[in-house]
Amino acid sequence: MLTPMAARIVTIGNFDGVHVGHAALLARARSEADAVGGGQVVAMAFDPHPASVLRPGREPARLTSFERRAELLRELGADEVVRLEPTRALLENDPEAFIRWLMERLAPTAVVEGDDFRFGRGRAGDSATLQALGQRFGFDVHIVEPVEVALTDQTIVRASSTATRWLIAHGRVRDAAVMLGRWYELKGVVVQGDRRGRELGFPTANIKTGQLLPADGVYAGEAELDDGSVYVAAVSVGTKPMFGGRERTLEAHLLDAPQTPDGRIEGLDEYGWVVRVRLMGWVRDQTKFGSVAELVSQIGRDCERAARIVESCGGREAIAGWAMEGASR
Repeated sequence: MLTPMAARIVTIGNFDGVHVGHAALLARARSEADAVGGGQVVAMAFDPHPASVLRPGREPARLTSFERRAELLRELGADEVVRLEPTRALLENDPEAFIRWLMERLAPTAVVEGDDFRFGRGRAGDSATLQALGQRFGFDVHIVEPVEVALTDQTIVRASSTATRWLIAHGRVRDAAVMLGRWYELKGVVVQGDRRGRELGFPTANIKTGQLLPADGVYAGEAELDDGSVYVAAVSVGTKPMFGGRERTLEAHLLDAPQTPDGRIEGLDEYGWVVRVRLMGWVRDQTKFGSVAELVSQIGRDCERAARIVESCGGREAIAGWAMEGASR
């Protein structure tokens, strides 16, 4: 809950993915709030993406649900996360009108943004505009330098949601983890599939999600259930070329989960349960095999490799170490 008289340090954006660049914004906002004693950090996050209103059908795929974004932003120091619905009326405000709207709603003591911040109709306002309006309306403006990270190919890139989507779409899940500061995670509900995995001896959870799927292929990862249990997972994304599929699907075989004789996870219904899949490494491309026997043999090797990859991966600390290698601000 916001305290009426508390100093409010506000940061505004889409925050999709909540990557290391966003973390820098929250860290600065938290520092400013603590410096004034009892200040509150408010993150205002557009949901859905403004492009869904301005360019329907061309908006970027989601990296995170709003609920997950809010959770991550709070972990990084936000006291309150406010959902901003991108109505046409709000998006049509010119920069000054947008700031007037912000003052009426939150009356910030300070606003923290990156140097690429744009706001107002046609993205007409930039960081210089924000600073000028801050002087007029009586709030401080703090511009945070971009965060750059070193990818596995030694490329130095600026952390952004756009770059994160590109990495995931190209199957570069370790590089995406560097940019996010954590493994890329897909949350979804298990729905009925073609049940072919059971026939092959590798039952899979067919997962429906609204998030961006990575490139077609097989990945190593972890699957976390609602009760907190975590299992090693071999994750398949694609159209199942061996069986002439067309629709892209996300399936996970939980290697070490206790199973019933008919291939279900013990203690769970057949369908309808929620799972979070964290992608930790690339195993192989999708391909069409000469026979089902060849496919089954390869799946066995995929599972063995997935287990080795997960075992070799560290947790959040390891990702932070990768991100720091060559990173600058």
